[in-house]
Amino acid sequence: MNSASPTLIGTVQDVNGTSVSVALTGAQLSGLTFVDGQGYRIGQIGSFVRIPVGYADLFGIVSQVGASAIPEALADTGGAGYRWLKVQLIGEGSAGGQFQRGISQYPTIDDDVHLVSQRDLQRIYGRRGKQHHLVKVGHIAGSQSIDALVDLNKLVTRHSAVVGTTGSGKSTTVASVVRSLSSAKNYPSSRILILDIHGEYQAAFADRAHVYKVNIDASRADQERLCLPFWAMEFDELMSLTFGSFPVDSKARNLIMERIIAAKVATVKSDAGSDIDPEAVNADSPIPFDIKKLWYDLYCQEFGTYFSSKGKTPVEENWAYKLDAQGQPIKGDASKGLPPRFREVKSVAGDDEKINYLPETLNIRAQLEAFGAKLRIPRYNFFLRPGAWDPDPEGKTEETLAHLMKGWIGSDRPVTILDLSGVPSAITNDVIGILLRLIYDCLFWARHLSQGGRERPLLLVLEEAHTYLNGDIGGRASTVVQRIVKEGRKYGIGAMIVSQRPSEINSTILSQCGTFFALRLSNGNDRSKITGAISENLEGLTSMLPILRTGEAIILGEGVGIPMRTLIEPPPKDKRPDSADPVVCDETSPEDSMIPGGWGIPMEADPNYEELVALWRQQTPFTSALVNLDEAEG
Repeated sequence: MNSASPTLIGTVQDVNGTSVSVALTGAQLSGLTFVDGQGYRIGQIGSFVRIPVGYADLFGIVSQVGASAIPEALADTGGAGYRWLKVQLIGEGSAGGQFQRGISQYPTIDDDVHLVSQRDLQRIYGRRGKQHHLVKVGHIAGSQSIDALVDLNKLVTRHSAVVGTTGSGKSTTVASVVRSLSSAKNYPSSRILILDIHGEYQAAFADRAHVYKVNIDASRADQERLCLPFWAMEFDELMSLTFGSFPVDSKARNLIMERIIAAKVATVKSDAGSDIDPEAVNADSPIPFDIKKLWYDLYCQEFGTYFSSKGKTPVEENWAYKLDAQGQPIKGDASKGLPPRFREVKSVAGDDEKINYLPETLNIRAQLEAFGAKLRIPRYNFFLRPGAWDPDPEGKTEETLAHLMKGWIGSDRPVTILDLSGVPSAITNDVIGILLRLIYDCLFWARHLSQGGRERPLLLVLEEAHTYLNGDIGGRASTVVQRIVKEGRKYGIGAMIVSQRPSEINSTILSQCGTFFALRLSNGNDRSKITGAISENLEGLTSMLPILRTGEAIILGEGVGIPMRTLIEPPPKDKRPDSADPVVCDETSPEDSMIPGGWGIPMEADPNYEELVALWRQQTPFTSALVNLDEAEG
C-alpha cells in the first residue's frame, strides 16, 4: 500500500461479481482530503473510485457507506467496524488512456482504492478533439468545467426515456436536449417530431418548428391545422373512431368493409393518372373516399321506409320521407351529417299507403346515430373533415397524402410539433396510435429512399407517455410504440419516452430504452422501475433520485460512457416550455411591495366570466377567439 498517495482511501477486502467491499484506511482522520489544493469528500454516495490493477485502472461508483457495507462473511464477527464502502464496478481505462465501459479483469484482496480526482474525472468524461456524435446537454454536477456529453447515435437509435416527478425540470430537460439536437450549425438535417399532449412546446421551439394544432390560434401565423385524414387509417382504426367495434365475423363489419373497398376502387378508376392497380386495393389502402356518403347510404338502409303499395323494389320516389313545416321531404344532407327522416311503418288494413322498412338491415342503428353525431360535432372535424384532405363525393382531394407526410416529417424545419391538446380525451389513445402507425409505415416502406429513416433518422418525442402507454392498457398507442421500440431502429426511427410516472409505462417499452435521463423521483415504485430497466447494477446511484435538485438528472445507459450526475443546461427563458408553475406569491418582490404577485394581486372589480364560458364552449384557450366572437355578434 502506498500510504503517501493523497488519493488513497482504502483497500479491497471482498469481491463478489461486480460488487467490491472496501475497508477505509485509518490514515484518513476525517472525511475530507486534499489533492492538488482541491478538497474532496470521502465516501460520498454516487462518487467514483479508482482501483489500479496492473497497467489498467478499474473505476466504480460508491453505492453504500458504513456498517451496512461490510461483507456478509464479516458481518457476524462484530469487530469489523463501520469504515466500509461498497463499490459497483462499471468500467476501466488503460494507463493514461480513456475510459471504456465494462471490465476485462477483477481486483484482488488488498488492492489499493483511490478517490477520483478532477484529473480522473476529465479522463472519464472528457473527449479528445471535436466529435460531432457527442451532444452537450449540461455539465457534470461535481465539476462545472466538464461537459456532460451524450452519444447522439445511441440516443436516437437505441431509444431513451426522460423521467421525473412534476416540477423536477422534465419539460425543460426535453426542451434543452431537443434544442441541442436541432442545432442548424451542428445538425442541419435533424428530424424530430414531438407529440405535445398539453400544448407546452411551441414557445420553446418557435424559431425552429412547424406547429400543427387541432384548434389553431387565429392570431398566430405560425400554426397550421392538424388534419388526420380518415381514409389514411386502416380499416380497424377507422371503425374504432366512427362506427365502433364489431365482431370480426359480423355481417355488418364485412358489408361496411366491402363498401369501403368499392368506394376506394372507384376513386382509383376515376383517376386517369393513377398507377394503382384496382385489384390490389384493400380496406387498409390509404385511398380517399367519401365516408359521409357511406354513412348516409347505410343510414337509409337501416332506417328507411317506403310505400310498399307502389312497388316491391324501393326507388327514390317511393321512399316514405317525413315532411317539414313547408311540406317538403326531409332528405337530410350527407355532407353536413344530417340524417334523413322517414315515416313510421303502417300496415293497417284498408289503408291506401302501406309503409314498410327496406328489406335488408344490419341492426347497427345505434352505431349510425353515434357516427352521425360525430359528423356534426366540430371537435371531430380534424379527422372527419380534414380540410384540404377531405374528399368530395367522387373521392377527389385538394392535397395528397404525400403533402401531408412532407409537412410532418419532411419540412424545412428540424422540429415538428403535433399539438394534441384539442383532441377529445375519449379518442386520444387511438389518435396517437394512428399518428404513430402512419409515420412508422411511411418510413418502413421508404427505408431504401433518401426520404426514409435510414438516410435521415427520425426522433419521436412522446410527452406525457404514461397517459397512453399504460402497462395495464392494451391500447392502440401502446401496441404501435412497442413495435417502434422493438423494430424502429432498423428503419431509422427512435423514440424518447417522457413521463412523470415510469411505473405506469408498459414494461416492454421501458425496457427497450437504452438511455435514461432520470430527474427527481420521489415514488419508490417509479425508482424501482428505473432500476429494473437499466442494465447496470446501480441501485445505490438510483437511490439518490429523491434528493436531486430541480434541473439535475442522473444520465444512465448506452448514450453515456458512464452514468453521470448532470446539471442540465436550460434553454434561454424565452425558449422554454409553457409548463412553469403558476405564481401564488412572488418570492422576488421587495419587502415593502404591496403587490407580491399571484394571490397578492387585487382582483378585478367585476370579472367577466362570460368570457370563460365562451372559451369553454368553443373548446379553445385562445383569447383571440373572443375577438372573433365579438365580431360575429357585431
